[in-house]
Amino acid sequence: MPRTKVVTDSAADLPEELVEALDISVVELDVRIGPGAVPARGLPAAEFWSRLEASGSLAETSAPSPGAFREVFSDAARSGAGGVVCVTLSSELSATHQAAMAGAAEASGDIPVTVIDSRTATMGEGFVVLEAAEAAAAGAAPDEVAAAALACIEKVRVLGTLESLETLRRGGRIGSAQAFFGSLLSIKPVIEVRGGVVVGESRQRTRGRSIRYLAERVASLGAHRRLAVVHAAAADVDVLVAALAEAGAGEPSSVGYIGPVIGAHTGPGTLGVCVQLA
Repeated sequence: MPRTKVVTDSAADLPEELVEALDISVVELDVRIGPGAVPARGLPAAEFWSRLEASGSLAETSAPSPGAFREVFSDAARSGAGGVVCVTLSSELSATHQAAMAGAAEASGDIPVTVIDSRTATMGEGFVVLEAAEAAAAGAAPDEVAAAALACIEKVRVLGTLESLETLRRGGRIGSAQAFFGSLLSIKPVIEVRGGVVVGESRQRTRGRSIRYLAERVASLGAHRRLAVVHAAAADVDVLVAALAEAGAGEPSSVGYIGPVIGAHTGPGTLGVCVQLA
């Protein structure tokens, strides 16, 4: 049976070794930094954070074109795939899902494409992609791969603590969290991606308290299949890892950077935990 090709976007923050091992195609969002909008698309995360700090300004992102998705879908057809399952960043946070849908329509004469809105971001989206890719690697048909991804969405939780709300606010991605936190921009907020949008989870007065709260909140979710810690060049990422162990949440299977796409909106110093429940 022809294999099913799995495609995603660069907001999923998947480690390169998993992308290669599971033959996942990644469509890059556009990222630009500071005055003159210096292109940062495809930069390694560590270099992105170094350049962003040096610039002293915000990064901006934009969705891929439908043509970028169409080309990847058509490449899958040319390589002999029997169908494509494409998992995207939450449609509430980006136009990427809409672009993928348009690209799928353009490629419909070449190959059937199912586009799935992950309703989440960073490695939460990555977990949905991994479920799809593992099913595809096991020989599942496109509808079975899509079903595996959809089932995973309901089990994913993404929580994080920010240095401040300023980057989210300035980037327009704060959603209902703005009403929750009000004007208390000096606090160390804990947020969650829930229903595809960023919502307020807790108001904490210090960084240490926000990390402890985050660890305890993750532990309260119960048994998990996957656990990942992501960070935006945060010097205290090891503190979070230790707090998770102390709270009984377990040891993460991966600790890595939040990439340029999500990091452009959360800002430096962000700590996140992505959970796929058992």
